[in-house]
Amino acid sequence: MAKPRNPQRRHGISTTGRRAGMFCLVLILALAGQATWVQVFQAKAYDDNAANQRTAIERYAQPRGNILVGAAPVTGSAPTGGRFDYKRTYTDGSQFAAVTGFSSQIYGNTQLEGTEDSLLSGTDNRLAGWALWDEISRKQNPGGDVYTTISKAAQQAAMQGLGNQKGAVAAIEPSTGRILALASTPSYDPGSFAGSTAADQNAWNALQADTNQPMLNRALRQTYPPGSTFKVVTAAAALANGTVTDINAPTGAPSPYVLPGTTTTLVNDTTACDRSGLSLDTAMVLSCNSVLGYLGVQTGLDKMTAMAENFGFNDAKLDIPVRAARSNFDTRMNQSQVALSSIGQFDTAATPLVMAMVAAGVANNGTVMYPQLVDKLTKSDGTTVQVMKPSTYKQAMSPAVAGQVQQLMTDVVDNGTGRNARISGATVGGKTGTAQHGVDNSGTPYAWFISWAKPAGSSAVPPVAVAVVIADSNATDVTGGGLAAPIAKSVMQAVLQDH
Repeated sequence: MAKPRNPQRRHGISTTGRRAGMFCLVLILALAGQATWVQVFQAKAYDDNAANQRTAIERYAQPRGNILVGAAPVTGSAPTGGRFDYKRTYTDGSQFAAVTGFSSQIYGNTQLEGTEDSLLSGTDNRLAGWALWDEISRKQNPGGDVYTTISKAAQQAAMQGLGNQKGAVAAIEPSTGRILALASTPSYDPGSFAGSTAADQNAWNALQADTNQPMLNRALRQTYPPGSTFKVVTAAAALANGTVTDINAPTGAPSPYVLPGTTTTLVNDTTACDRSGLSLDTAMVLSCNSVLGYLGVQTGLDKMTAMAENFGFNDAKLDIPVRAARSNFDTRMNQSQVALSSIGQFDTAATPLVMAMVAAGVANNGTVMYPQLVDKLTKSDGTTVQVMKPSTYKQAMSPAVAGQVQQLMTDVVDNGTGRNARISGATVGGKTGTAQHGVDNSGTPYAWFISWAKPAGSSAVPPVAVAVVIADSNATDVTGGGLAAPIAKSVMQAVLQDH
Protein backbone atom coordinates (compact mmCIF):
# COMPACT_ATOMS: atom_id res chain seq x y z
CA MET A 1 0.00 0.00 0.00
CA ALA A 2 1.51 3.38 -1.03
CA LYS A 3 2.28 6.10 1.50
CA PRO A 4 -0.05 9.05 1.43
CA ARG A 5 1.57 12.12 -0.19
CA ASN A 6 2.65 14.91 2.19
CA PRO A 7 0.53 17.94 1.31
CA GLN A 8 3.21 20.22 2.91
CA ARG A 9 5.89 19.30 0.29
CA ARG A 10 5.90 20.52 -3.27
CA HIS A 11 8.73 20.30 -5.77
CA GLY A 12 11.08 19.19 -2.97
CA ILE A 13 10.74 22.47 -0.92
CA SER A 14 8.64 22.59 2.18
CA THR A 15 6.51 25.55 3.20
CA THR A 16 8.71 25.94 6.28
CA GLY A 17 11.79 26.20 4.07
CA ARG A 18 10.20 28.86 1.90
CA ARG A 19 9.30 30.89 4.95
CA ALA A 20 12.82 30.61 6.33
CA GLY A 21 14.24 31.69 2.97
CA MET A 22 11.91 34.70 2.80
CA PHE A 23 12.86 35.67 6.32
CA CYS A 24 16.57 35.50 5.46
CA LEU A 25 15.97 37.62 2.36
CA VAL A 26 14.18 40.24 4.43
CA LEU A 27 17.08 40.28 6.89
CA ILE A 28 19.61 40.71 4.06
CA LEU A 29 17.59 43.57 2.55
CA ALA A 30 17.26 45.20 5.97
CA LEU A 31 20.99 44.94 6.57
CA ALA A 32 21.73 46.31 3.11
CA GLY A 33 19.31 49.17 3.70
CA GLN A 34 20.84 49.95 7.08
CA ALA A 35 24.36 49.87 5.65
CA THR A 36 23.30 52.16 2.81
CA TRP A 37 21.64 54.53 5.28
CA VAL A 38 24.76 54.67 7.45
CA GLN A 39 27.29 54.92 4.60
CA VAL A 40 25.37 57.41 2.45
CA PHE A 41 23.09 59.46 4.66
CA GLN A 42 24.83 59.34 8.02
CA ALA A 43 28.45 59.25 6.89
CA LYS A 44 29.09 62.94 7.54
CA ALA A 45 27.54 62.78 11.00
CA TYR A 46 29.81 59.89 11.93
CA ASP A 47 32.83 61.60 10.35
CA ASP A 48 32.16 64.75 12.37
CA ASN A 49 31.45 62.93 15.62
CA ALA A 50 33.99 63.91 18.28
CA ALA A 51 34.28 60.27 19.34
CA ASN A 52 35.44 59.22 15.86
CA GLN A 53 39.22 59.11 16.21
CA ARG A 54 39.73 57.67 12.73
CA THR A 55 39.17 61.08 11.13
CA ALA A 56 41.68 62.73 13.46
CA ILE A 57 44.22 59.97 12.85
CA GLU A 58 43.83 60.37 9.08
CA ARG A 59 44.10 64.17 9.36
CA TYR A 60 47.48 63.97 11.08
CA ALA A 61 48.77 60.98 9.10
CA GLN A 62 50.51 63.29 6.63
CA PRO A 63 52.25 66.70 6.73
CA ARG A 64 49.94 69.70 6.62
CA GLY A 65 50.21 72.18 3.74
CA ASN A 66 52.09 75.40 4.42
CA ILE A 67 51.29 79.08 4.88
CA LEU A 68 53.83 81.26 3.09
CA VAL A 69 55.04 84.84 3.43
CA GLY A 70 56.62 85.80 0.14
CA ALA A 71 58.14 82.57 -1.17
CA ALA A 72 59.08 81.21 2.25
CA PRO A 73 56.91 78.97 4.45
CA VAL A 74 56.31 80.23 7.99
CA THR A 75 54.80 76.87 8.95
CA GLY A 76 55.84 73.24 8.73
CA SER A 77 55.06 69.75 10.03
CA ALA A 78 57.08 67.47 12.28
CA PRO A 79 56.75 63.73 13.07
CA THR A 80 55.56 63.08 16.60
CA GLY A 81 56.24 59.38 17.09
CA GLY A 82 52.85 59.21 18.78
CA ARG A 83 49.30 58.30 17.86
CA PHE A 84 49.05 61.26 15.50
CA ASP A 85 51.91 61.02 13.03
CA TYR A 86 52.48 64.74 12.41
CA LYS A 87 51.91 68.02 14.23
CA ARG A 88 52.10 71.63 13.10
CA THR A 89 55.30 73.64 13.52
CA TYR A 90 55.91 77.37 13.10
CA THR A 91 58.89 79.46 12.02
CA ASP A 92 58.99 82.69 14.05
CA GLY A 93 55.56 81.69 15.31
CA SER A 94 54.99 84.71 17.54
CA GLN A 95 55.87 87.12 14.73
CA PHE A 96 53.22 85.76 12.38
CA ALA A 97 50.62 84.46 14.86
CA ALA A 98 48.15 87.24 13.99
CA VAL A 99 48.34 86.05 10.36
CA THR A 100 48.51 82.27 10.64
CA GLY A 101 46.52 81.65 13.80
CA PHE A 102 47.08 78.18 15.20
CA SER A 103 46.45 74.53 14.27
CA SER A 104 46.28 72.29 17.31
CA GLN A 105 45.52 68.57 17.60
CA ILE A 106 43.45 69.37 20.69
CA TYR A 107 42.16 72.92 20.31
CA GLY A 108 41.37 73.16 16.59
CA ASN A 109 42.26 75.87 14.09
CA THR A 110 42.00 79.66 13.89
CA GLN A 111 42.82 82.51 11.48
CA LEU A 112 44.15 81.24 8.13
CA GLU A 113 44.76 77.82 9.69
CA GLY A 114 40.99 77.75 10.18
CA THR A 115 39.55 79.44 7.09
CA GLU A 116 41.85 77.48 4.76
CA ASP A 117 41.84 74.25 6.78
CA SER A 118 40.34 72.04 4.06
CA LEU A 119 43.07 73.04 1.61
CA LEU A 120 45.89 72.76 4.15
CA SER A 121 44.70 69.38 5.43
CA GLY A 122 44.19 67.93 1.93
CA THR A 123 40.40 67.47 2.11
CA ASP A 124 39.51 70.26 -0.34
CA ASN A 125 37.90 68.74 -3.47
CA ARG A 126 39.93 71.13 -5.64
CA LEU A 127 43.07 69.16 -4.73
CA ALA A 128 41.74 65.88 -6.11
CA GLY A 129 42.82 64.38 -9.42
CA TRP A 130 39.45 62.64 -9.81
CA ALA A 131 37.15 63.96 -7.12
CA LEU A 132 34.48 61.24 -7.41
CA TRP A 133 36.94 58.35 -7.13
CA ASP A 134 38.80 60.06 -4.27
CA GLU A 135 35.48 60.48 -2.47
CA ILE A 136 34.60 56.81 -2.93
CA SER A 137 38.04 55.53 -2.01
CA ARG A 138 38.38 58.12 0.78
CA LYS A 139 41.85 58.94 -0.52
CA GLN A 140 43.53 61.85 1.27
CA ASN A 141 45.37 64.23 -1.01
CA PRO A 142 48.53 66.06 0.02
CA GLY A 143 47.75 69.39 1.70
CA GLY A 144 47.84 72.51 -0.43
CA ASP A 145 49.65 75.78 0.30
CA VAL A 146 48.37 79.25 1.19
CA TYR A 147 50.37 82.22 -0.11
CA THR A 148 49.68 85.34 1.93
CA THR A 149 49.90 89.00 0.87
CA ILE A 150 52.13 89.81 3.86
CA SER A 151 55.42 91.66 3.36
CA LYS A 152 58.03 90.12 5.62
CA ALA A 153 59.85 93.44 5.96
CA ALA A 154 56.68 95.32 6.89
CA GLN A 155 55.64 92.62 9.38
CA GLN A 156 59.06 92.67 11.04
CA ALA A 157 58.97 96.46 11.30
CA ALA A 158 55.50 96.35 12.84
CA MET A 159 56.41 93.72 15.45
CA GLN A 160 59.70 95.41 16.34
CA GLY A 161 57.96 98.77 16.65
CA LEU A 162 55.26 97.43 18.93
CA GLY A 163 57.81 95.64 21.11
CA ASN A 164 56.50 94.93 24.60
CA GLN A 165 53.60 97.34 24.32
CA LYS A 166 50.02 96.18 24.03
CA GLY A 167 48.86 97.17 20.56
CA ALA A 168 48.39 96.36 16.90
CA VAL A 169 49.33 97.34 13.35
CA ALA A 170 47.49 96.86 10.08
CA ALA A 171 49.10 97.89 6.78
CA ILE A 172 47.39 97.81 3.37
CA GLU A 173 48.42 98.37 -0.24
CA PRO A 174 45.77 100.99 -1.17
CA SER A 175 45.41 100.19 -4.88
CA THR A 176 44.73 96.47 -4.34
CA GLY A 177 43.66 95.98 -0.72
CA ARG A 178 46.50 93.52 -0.13
CA ILE A 179 47.33 93.37 3.58
CA LEU A 180 51.07 93.95 3.98
CA ALA A 181 51.30 93.66 7.76
CA LEU A 182 49.01 92.35 10.48
CA ALA A 183 50.62 92.50 13.89
CA SER A 184 49.34 92.15 17.45
CA THR A 185 51.23 92.32 20.74
CA PRO A 186 51.78 90.70 23.11
CA SER A 187 51.92 87.65 20.88
CA TYR A 188 52.28 83.90 21.42
CA ASP A 189 53.91 80.84 19.88
CA PRO A 190 51.20 78.72 18.22
CA GLY A 191 53.61 75.79 18.09
CA SER A 192 53.71 75.53 21.87
CA PHE A 193 50.35 73.70 21.96
CA ALA A 194 50.16 72.21 18.45
CA GLY A 195 50.41 68.62 19.72
CA SER A 196 48.39 66.57 22.18
CA THR A 197 50.77 66.00 25.08
CA ALA A 198 50.53 67.22 28.64
CA ALA A 199 53.09 69.91 27.78
CA ASP A 200 50.81 71.20 25.02
CA GLN A 201 47.89 71.37 27.41
CA ASN A 202 49.97 73.18 30.01
CA ALA A 203 51.10 75.74 27.43
CA TRP A 204 47.50 76.33 26.36
CA ASN A 205 46.30 76.74 29.94
CA ALA A 206 49.04 79.25 30.66
CA LEU A 207 48.07 81.35 27.65
CA GLN A 208 44.41 81.26 28.63
CA ALA A 209 45.26 82.43 32.14
CA ASP A 210 47.50 85.29 30.96
CA THR A 211 45.72 88.58 31.77
CA ASN A 212 47.55 90.30 28.89
CA GLN A 213 45.53 88.14 26.45
CA PRO A 214 48.37 87.27 24.06
CA MET A 215 46.02 85.17 21.92
CA LEU A 216 43.71 88.13 21.22
CA ASN A 217 44.23 89.37 17.67
CA ARG A 218 44.10 93.09 18.35
CA ALA A 219 44.49 94.01 14.68
CA LEU A 220 41.31 92.17 13.63
CA ARG A 221 39.26 91.13 16.63
CA GLN A 222 39.49 94.09 19.03
CA THR A 223 37.87 97.51 18.61
CA TYR A 224 39.04 100.75 20.21
CA PRO A 225 37.70 104.32 20.20
CA PRO A 226 39.68 105.83 17.29
CA GLY A 227 39.87 109.30 18.76
CA SER A 228 41.06 112.04 16.44
CA THR A 229 42.05 109.64 13.64
CA PHE A 230 38.30 109.51 12.92
CA LYS A 231 38.50 113.21 12.00
CA VAL A 232 39.70 112.02 8.58
CA VAL A 233 36.28 110.41 8.07
CA THR A 234 34.53 113.57 9.32
CA ALA A 235 36.58 115.79 7.02
CA ALA A 236 35.78 113.52 4.06
CA ALA A 237 32.06 113.63 4.88
CA ALA A 238 32.07 117.42 5.26
CA LEU A 239 33.85 117.91 1.92
CA ALA A 240 31.86 115.28 0.03
CA ASN A 241 28.55 116.79 1.14
CA GLY A 242 29.37 120.47 0.68
CA THR A 243 29.57 121.38 4.37
CA VAL A 244 33.07 122.60 3.52
CA THR A 245 34.07 123.61 0.00
CA ASP A 246 37.48 125.18 0.66
CA ILE A 247 39.86 123.60 3.17
CA ASN A 248 41.56 126.98 3.73
CA ALA A 249 38.41 129.04 4.27
CA PRO A 250 36.82 129.70 7.70
CA THR A 251 34.43 126.92 8.67
CA GLY A 252 32.12 129.03 10.80
CA ALA A 253 32.73 126.87 13.85
CA PRO A 254 32.09 128.95 16.99
CA SER A 255 34.51 129.22 19.89
CA PRO A 256 33.73 127.90 22.38
CA TYR A 257 31.57 125.19 20.85
CA VAL A 258 28.78 124.09 23.16
CA LEU A 259 27.42 120.62 22.45
CA PRO A 260 23.87 120.96 21.05
CA GLY A 261 21.14 120.59 23.65
CA THR A 262 23.62 120.88 26.53
CA THR A 263 25.65 123.43 28.44
CA THR A 264 28.83 121.39 27.95
CA THR A 265 31.70 122.86 25.98
CA LEU A 266 33.63 120.55 23.65
CA VAL A 267 37.15 120.97 24.99
CA ASN A 268 40.26 121.17 22.81
CA ASP A 269 43.68 119.78 23.70
CA THR A 270 45.41 123.01 22.73
CA THR A 271 44.42 126.63 23.30
CA ALA A 272 45.43 127.35 19.70
CA CYS A 273 42.05 125.84 18.75
CA ASP A 274 40.10 128.18 21.02
CA ARG A 275 39.29 130.84 18.44
CA SER A 276 36.65 131.43 15.81
CA GLY A 277 37.22 131.44 12.07
CA LEU A 278 39.51 128.42 11.86
CA SER A 279 39.79 126.65 8.52
CA LEU A 280 39.43 122.90 8.13
CA ASP A 281 43.13 122.65 7.29
CA THR A 282 44.17 124.47 10.46
CA ALA A 283 41.72 122.43 12.51
CA MET A 284 43.20 119.17 11.20
CA VAL A 285 46.80 120.32 11.73
CA LEU A 286 46.00 121.31 15.33
CA SER A 287 43.48 118.47 15.80
CA CYS A 288 40.71 120.78 17.01
CA ASN A 289 37.82 118.90 18.59
CA SER A 290 35.49 121.90 18.46
CA VAL A 291 35.76 122.41 14.70
CA LEU A 292 35.44 118.76 13.68
CA GLY A 293 32.62 118.14 16.18
CA TYR A 294 30.78 121.15 14.77
CA LEU A 295 31.31 120.00 11.17
CA GLY A 296 30.00 116.53 11.98
CA VAL A 297 26.77 118.03 13.33
CA GLN A 298 26.45 120.34 10.32
CA THR A 299 26.96 117.42 7.92
CA GLY A 300 24.30 115.39 9.74
CA LEU A 301 23.97 111.91 11.18
CA ASP A 302 22.82 110.17 7.97
CA LYS A 303 25.68 111.52 5.87
CA MET A 304 28.23 110.89 8.59
CA THR A 305 26.98 107.31 8.91
CA ALA A 306 27.14 106.79 5.15
CA MET A 307 30.76 107.96 4.99
CA ALA A 308 31.77 105.82 7.97
CA GLU A 309 30.18 102.78 6.35
CA ASN A 310 32.04 103.51 3.11
CA PHE A 311 35.21 102.72 5.04
CA GLY A 312 33.97 99.52 6.68
CA PHE A 313 32.18 100.66 9.83
CA ASN A 314 29.04 98.69 10.80
CA ASP A 315 30.05 95.78 8.55
CA ALA A 316 29.54 92.58 10.55
CA LYS A 317 30.80 90.37 7.71
CA LEU A 318 34.16 91.85 6.81
CA ASP A 319 36.09 88.69 5.86
CA ILE A 320 39.68 88.85 4.67
CA PRO A 321 38.97 85.74 4.67
CA VAL A 322 39.32 85.75 8.47
CA ARG A 323 36.37 87.66 9.90
CA ALA A 324 37.12 91.01 11.52
CA ALA A 325 35.17 92.32 14.49
CA ARG A 326 32.45 94.84 13.64
CA SER A 327 33.61 98.44 13.86
CA ASN A 328 30.86 100.71 15.19
CA PHE A 329 29.40 104.08 14.28
CA ASP A 330 25.98 104.52 15.88
CA THR A 331 23.05 105.12 13.53
CA ARG A 332 20.79 106.64 16.20
CA MET A 333 22.19 109.62 18.07
CA ASN A 334 21.23 113.12 19.16
CA GLN A 335 23.29 116.04 17.90
CA SER A 336 25.62 116.22 20.89
CA GLN A 337 26.40 112.52 20.43
CA VAL A 338 27.03 113.11 16.73
CA ALA A 339 29.55 115.79 17.67
CA LEU A 340 31.38 113.43 20.03
CA SER A 341 31.25 110.58 17.52
CA SER A 342 32.70 112.87 14.84
CA ILE A 343 35.91 113.15 16.87
CA GLY A 344 36.07 109.39 17.45
CA GLN A 345 34.55 109.26 20.91
CA PHE A 346 31.11 108.38 22.38
CA ASP A 347 30.32 104.83 21.06
CA THR A 348 32.54 105.02 17.97
CA ALA A 349 34.94 102.06 17.93
CA ALA A 350 37.16 100.60 15.23
CA THR A 351 39.58 97.80 14.53
CA PRO A 352 43.04 98.77 13.29
CA LEU A 353 42.09 97.03 10.03
CA VAL A 354 39.19 99.41 9.39
CA MET A 355 41.27 102.47 10.29
CA ALA A 356 43.89 101.25 7.80
CA MET A 357 41.06 101.07 5.25
CA VAL A 358 40.29 104.74 6.02
CA ALA A 359 43.87 105.78 5.25
CA ALA A 360 44.04 103.48 2.21
CA GLY A 361 40.76 104.79 0.77
CA VAL A 362 42.00 108.38 0.96
CA ALA A 363 45.35 107.39 -0.58
CA ASN A 364 43.61 105.50 -3.41
CA ASN A 365 41.78 108.63 -4.58
CA GLY A 366 38.57 107.78 -2.77
CA THR A 367 38.24 104.10 -3.76
CA VAL A 368 38.28 101.69 -0.82
CA MET A 369 39.48 98.23 -1.86
CA TYR A 370 38.37 95.05 -0.12
CA PRO A 371 41.20 94.00 2.20
CA GLN A 372 42.67 90.58 1.43
CA LEU A 373 45.18 88.47 3.32
CA VAL A 374 45.52 85.61 0.80
CA ASP A 375 47.31 86.00 -2.52
CA LYS A 376 46.76 82.52 -3.96
CA LEU A 377 46.08 78.88 -3.12
CA THR A 378 48.07 76.04 -4.69
CA LYS A 379 48.41 72.27 -4.65
CA SER A 380 51.47 70.76 -3.00
CA ASP A 381 53.21 70.59 -6.40
CA GLY A 382 52.69 74.33 -6.96
CA THR A 383 49.74 74.02 -9.34
CA THR A 384 47.45 77.00 -8.85
CA VAL A 385 44.07 76.28 -7.29
CA GLN A 386 42.85 79.87 -6.96
CA VAL A 387 44.27 83.38 -7.41
CA MET A 388 42.66 86.18 -5.42
CA LYS A 389 41.84 89.27 -7.45
CA PRO A 390 41.47 92.82 -6.10
CA SER A 391 37.88 94.01 -5.68
CA THR A 392 36.34 97.37 -4.82
CA TYR A 393 34.70 97.64 -1.42
CA LYS A 394 33.15 101.12 -1.74
CA GLN A 395 33.67 104.37 -3.62
CA ALA A 396 33.93 106.54 -0.51
CA MET A 397 34.36 109.90 -2.24
CA SER A 398 35.33 111.47 -5.54
CA PRO A 399 39.01 111.78 -6.51
CA ALA A 400 38.69 115.55 -6.11
CA VAL A 401 37.50 115.25 -2.50
CA ALA A 402 40.14 112.58 -1.80
CA GLY A 403 42.77 115.01 -3.08
CA GLN A 404 41.62 117.59 -0.54
CA VAL A 405 41.76 115.06 2.30
CA GLN A 406 45.21 113.96 1.14
CA GLN A 407 46.34 117.58 1.45
CA LEU A 408 44.90 117.80 4.96
CA MET A 409 46.76 114.65 6.02
CA THR A 410 50.01 115.82 4.41
CA ASP A 411 49.78 119.12 6.29
CA VAL A 412 49.27 117.22 9.58
CA VAL A 413 52.60 115.44 9.05
CA ASP A 414 54.48 118.43 7.65
CA ASN A 415 53.23 121.06 10.09
CA GLY A 416 51.17 119.43 12.84
CA THR A 417 50.87 116.60 15.34
CA GLY A 418 52.18 113.93 12.92
CA ARG A 419 55.74 115.22 12.53
CA ASN A 420 57.23 111.99 13.91
CA ALA A 421 56.07 110.17 10.77
CA ARG A 422 58.03 112.32 8.32
CA ILE A 423 60.26 110.31 5.95
CA SER A 424 63.08 111.88 3.97
CA GLY A 425 62.43 111.63 0.24
CA ALA A 426 58.76 110.70 0.70
CA THR A 427 55.38 112.38 0.85
CA VAL A 428 53.56 111.27 3.99
CA GLY A 429 50.00 111.97 5.03
CA GLY A 430 48.70 111.09 8.46
CA LYS A 431 46.47 111.81 11.42
CA THR A 432 47.15 111.34 15.11
CA GLY A 433 44.61 110.28 17.70
CA THR A 434 44.59 109.99 21.48
CA ALA A 435 41.36 108.39 22.70
CA GLN A 436 40.26 108.52 26.31
CA HIS A 437 38.63 105.52 27.93
CA GLY A 438 37.72 104.09 31.32
CA VAL A 439 35.50 105.47 34.06
CA ASP A 440 35.86 109.27 33.99
CA ASN A 441 38.65 108.77 31.43
CA SER A 442 40.79 107.14 34.13
CA GLY A 443 42.37 104.55 31.84
CA THR A 444 45.61 104.96 29.92
CA PRO A 445 44.66 106.68 26.64
CA TYR A 446 44.74 104.76 23.37
CA ALA A 447 47.42 106.21 21.09
CA TRP A 448 46.56 106.05 17.37
CA PHE A 449 48.14 107.00 14.09
CA ILE A 450 46.88 106.39 10.55
CA SER A 451 48.93 107.30 7.50
CA TRP A 452 50.08 106.64 3.95
CA ALA A 453 53.36 107.29 2.14
CA LYS A 454 54.76 107.47 -1.37
CA PRO A 455 58.04 108.59 -2.95
CA ALA A 456 58.28 112.38 -3.10
CA GLY A 457 57.12 113.78 -6.44
CA SER A 458 55.30 110.58 -7.40
CA SER A 459 51.81 110.90 -8.85
CA ALA A 460 51.08 107.20 -8.35
CA VAL A 461 48.86 105.78 -5.64
CA PRO A 462 50.89 105.41 -2.42
CA PRO A 463 52.07 101.81 -2.02
CA VAL A 464 51.25 101.63 1.68
CA ALA A 465 48.68 102.82 4.23
CA VAL A 466 49.02 102.03 7.93
CA ALA A 467 47.03 102.10 11.14
CA VAL A 468 48.73 101.75 14.52
CA VAL A 469 47.13 101.62 17.96
CA ILE A 470 48.92 101.39 21.29
CA ALA A 471 46.44 100.17 23.88
CA ASP A 472 48.78 100.15 26.85
CA SER A 473 52.30 101.44 27.33
CA ASN A 474 54.70 102.45 30.08
CA ALA A 475 55.79 105.48 28.06
CA THR A 476 55.34 108.95 29.52
CA ASP A 477 54.23 110.50 26.20
CA VAL A 478 51.03 108.53 25.59
CA THR A 479 49.93 110.26 22.39
CA GLY A 480 49.39 109.17 18.82
CA GLY A 481 52.21 111.40 17.63
CA GLY A 482 54.61 110.27 20.34
CA LEU A 483 53.93 106.51 20.43
CA ALA A 484 52.15 105.36 17.27
CA ALA A 485 53.58 107.63 14.54
CA PRO A 486 57.17 106.29 14.79
CA ILE A 487 55.90 102.73 14.38
CA ALA A 488 53.87 103.69 11.32
CA LYS A 489 56.96 105.42 9.94
CA SER A 490 59.08 102.26 10.25
CA VAL A 491 56.43 100.13 8.52
CA MET A 492 56.04 102.64 5.68
CA GLN A 493 59.81 102.85 5.24
CA ALA A 494 60.03 99.05 4.99
CA VAL A 495 57.49 99.04 2.16
CA LEU A 496 59.00 102.03 0.34
CA GLN A 497 62.43 100.38 0.37
CA ASP A 498 60.94 97.43 -1.52
CA HIS A 499 59.63 99.72 -4.29
